[in-house]
Amino acid sequence: MTETTGPAERVALTPAAGELLTSLRRRHGELMFHQSGGCCDGSSPMCFADGDFITSDADVRLGDLTVTAPDGEFTVPVWMSRFQFDYWKHTHLTIDVVPGRGAGFSLEAPEGVRFLIRSRLLTDDELERLEAAQL
Repeated sequence: MTETTGPAERVALTPAAGELLTSLRRRHGELMFHQSGGCCDGSSPMCFADGDFITSDADVRLGDLTVTAPDGEFTVPVWMSRFQFDYWKHTHLTIDVVPGRGAGFSLEAPEGVRFLIRSRLLTDDELERLEAAQL
């Protein structure tokens, strides 16, 4: 059995979402996500120009997505409200993109696509590594 010893991650993205983020970054500059807690488009990840959505102590930074673009790598932080995190803390989130228009204020709305969360439970190993990283 092979053990994974590197840091566990709470968030990831699909290649299609990475391509869209690259395009959005060219037009809007640095980006960020906030995982919506029920407003507007239910629980869709909302993409904003970095700083357009103000986070506070009421939010948890789930991690940073690393996007490989033709002109180099960049990161996109992912946030969630602390209250919602209490329900989702055992979940790994993958940000994907699908056809259709969302009902929120996310930057991809005019593109005819929307970001979507695909989730799965974190494994026991991932949970242990995440807890160890917080020490």
